[in-house]
Parts: sequence; structure tokens; C-alpha cells
Amino acid sequence: MSSDAGDDDDVVHDFRPLIVVYKSGRLERPLATPPVPPGTDAATGVASRDVRLSAASFVRLYLPPPCAAVAGGERLPVVVYFHGGGFVIGSAASPAYHRCLNDLAAACPAVAVSVDYRLAPEHPLPAAYEDSAAALAWVLSAADPWLAVHGDLSRVFLAGDSAGGNICHHLAMRHGLTSQHPPHRLKGIVLIHPWFWGKEPIGGEAAAGEQKGLWEFVCPDAADGADDPRMNPTAAGAPGLENLACEKVMVCVAEGDTLRWRGRAYAEAVVRARGGEAAAVELLESEGVGHVFYLFEPGHEKADELLRRIAAFISAK
Repeated sequence: MSSDAGDDDDVVHDFRPLIVVYKSGRLERPLATPPVPPGTDAATGVASRDVRLSAASFVRLYLPPPCAAVAGGERLPVVVYFHGGGFVIGSAASPAYHRCLNDLAAACPAVAVSVDYRLAPEHPLPAAYEDSAAALAWVLSAADPWLAVHGDLSRVFLAGDSAGGNICHHLAMRHGLTSQHPPHRLKGIVLIHPWFWGKEPIGGEAAAGEQKGLWEFVCPDAADGADDPRMNPTAAGAPGLENLACEKVMVCVAEGDTLRWRGRAYAEAVVRARGGEAAAVELLESEGVGHVFYLFEPGHEKADELLRRIAAFISAK
């Protein structure tokens, strides 16, 4: 074997456990799991099915059983969920997210739409944002019968974890900035352990390091590195958070998560942007647990609390 061939196994980007990139172009995603099909969940009775939106993206819809619906046939809130994974890993069909969405749809109850979007580095940003925006537009069109018959488009929520939380913010800002009178103002957004960062450390953060490197890897055209407004919504020059096109905001952070200070800072900034209206922003901190713990420990008491609080936020009129 030539030395050049051996060089093909040299690692050029190492963001374990999310992704490893070799000189040859080979990619490894250590946390990737085989997809699971939609169907009827035995534990919750929630039904699910997939709808392909394009050659590269699809959504998985979730409908709670009739017994979970509000009495009198009232339409259900609609939750559009964006998975995490640093924009390089994850799928709406992964076992962890499929279980999470079954539980969420049943707990609210709500019609849930889990969005599968293109991943970097094969499809660097803004591909994930574009796919997510297209999925939201599709939801708001009520083109699907589950949404048309059961969904209340006056109560549309965006929810997501980590990179998915970042997507929620991005879409809510885009929704507010691209139209003075959006046809469907979002009812709320739920950011779970959102992936935000910045050049200068805040709170107990370490230096930018790995977070900055991964961000610039997935978003090669990032302006000003980790202070790109898409990664740092509170950076100087970022669009004002008063442009968030939603009535209320929920931010969830975890005590053992290095991203928690950014989540807190975001919640505080939204309160300031809304003239100190703290009632429109709910902050939940889960003690003694880490980043997206509920995906890996669904039976944890803190996971149950997180689910209850999110369901209550979505169900509240």
C-alpha cells in the first residue's frame, strides 16, 4: 500500500461523537442509529406516518388517539419539531426522536410534525434552514388531511433541541422579518438546550474552541465566526429579538450542559426585547442532568418533568 493511500485515513475533522471526517472524504457518525418506521405506538396509541416533501427531506406526522383529543372535537395545537445533532447527525426517523414525538403528541395532546432536513457537510448551512422553512410553510398550508381536519393553525408551535432549537429561533425570526403581517403568527417556540455560542465566553463557559470549530464546519459562510447572528442571536448587529414572530417563548436548559449560559442569556434577552414582559418567557432549568438527557434517559424523573412542562406550555390557552 502506498503512503498516499495510508494518508487517506488521516483525520481532518474530529467532532466526536457527532462526526469524524477523513482525508479520503469518508465520514463516520458514531451516534447514528438505524431508522424506525412510522406506525401506531403501543405505549401511547399515537399514530404516525411519513410525508415526503422533496427528494431530500420528509416529515413524520403524529396524531394522538381520539380519546386524547379535547372534548367537543376541538382542534389540537400543532407542534413542528426540529431534531438536534449539530446539523451533522440526526433524523426524524431515529428511535430516540420517534419515541420523543410519540410522547409529546400524547402529552399535549397535539398534532406533531417532526422535520427531517439535509445534514452537513454533504449539505452545509443554509440547507437545514431552507428545508425547515419549507416544512413550516407546508404545515401552514394545511395540505395534509391530519393538519386540515385536526390541527388548529392559530396555535402553531416550533420546538427543537440543540441545533433544532437554533432552527426554531431562526425560523421565528425569519417569519417575523419577511412579512409585516404573517398569515399565521406562531403561538410559541420551545427551545430545548439550544445551540447558541459566541466569540466571548459568558457565565461559566470555556473558550469557544470546539463549538466554534463545529459551527464554522457546518456553516462555511459564517460571518464573524461564532458571532454570526445565526449562532449568536445576541451579538452586536444581530436582528433584534423583538422581531420574534410568536406570542410566547419557552427556553429549557440543563445544569450539566455547557450551553446552559447561552440559553439563559437568550431568555433574558427576549424579556428585555419585550419591554420586561417576563410572563411571555418561561425558563426551565433541569438540575443534575446534561445536554439532551431526555433523549437518552426517557424514564428519568427530570425527563418526565420536562415533558409535563412543555406540554403545559403548549396546551395553555
